[in-house]
Amino acid sequence: MIFKDISNLEKLTLEEYAKIFGNKHKTPCIGTLRRSNMMLNPLNLKHLNLLDENITDVVTLNLEDAIAPSRKKEALYNIALFLSHLKNSKSFIVIRTNPFDDGGKEEIEFLNGFGFDAIRLPKVKSPKELESALKILKTDYELHVSLETKEAFADIKALKIDDRVTTANLGILDLLASLNLPQSLVKIANPTMDYILAKFLIDCKTVNIHPVSFMYQDYNNTVEFREWCEYEKSLGFTSKACMGPKQVTIANEVFNIDDTEIRRAKYIKEIFELNSSKGINGFMDNRYGFIDEPIYKNAVLILKNKSL
Repeated sequence: MIFKDISNLEKLTLEEYAKIFGNKHKTPCIGTLRRSNMMLNPLNLKHLNLLDENITDVVTLNLEDAIAPSRKKEALYNIALFLSHLKNSKSFIVIRTNPFDDGGKEEIEFLNGFGFDAIRLPKVKSPKELESALKILKTDYELHVSLETKEAFADIKALKIDDRVTTANLGILDLLASLNLPQSLVKIANPTMDYILAKFLIDCKTVNIHPVSFMYQDYNNTVEFREWCEYEKSLGFTSKACMGPKQVTIANEVFNIDDTEIRRAKYIKEIFELNSSKGINGFMDNRYGFIDEPIYKNAVLILKNKSL
């Protein structure tokens, strides 16, 4: 916990909040896994107080659509207060602002002085919004995108305007609305959904943007959530948006790389590099059959993903 007791915080005004901002600036979260990305409402002080204990790989503090306009400043100050007293966190911390021209600009400017890992910009329609955000965002921080509009979906690759643009989060319900398509399409193996997921995944991967699949809304239906995770893993995804700890636990399990796969990858890497040093880049192996450079590259990729 960040604070031992938060019972008095709800009684404070925003002006009083600002007077107790701390001077902590957590170290950047480097090398964490990205299996689960849990959305957190910053009006819930108990959840904010556990930023240093979360089991999720990524936590996203949401200032956008879950917060009523009358309470957005309160949510912003809540984030600032807890971040200013946060020493460290195993989770990669992202702040989802409001759209850049609808409060997001001011939120980024305010948050620049606090310790987190990335800003996530919603409702992006063109690279110009990202360019504007990058101009004011401190260079220490990544910029993530909520892909929720037909304009952004039509040209995902155009969003890679800078190395700091690292991650795209698929907002499936908003995207379907933007495309004038019904939410009833959100079913496993639906052809339209398969196309959306595949295009999102491949377009992101083509320009080195990490794709995070959409949030499953029925929080208590853990059976179907697991089915979605397993299906998306079969498509090539390694990350899933989550609503809470139950979903996080499942996503972490499904998208984890098991020990058997790691041992196989280590063996292939070692034996290929040994043979390659002798000028042999393709050979038969008693354990795993024919091993050549593409097999080797896949093993290196597995080990790289495990260490992220």
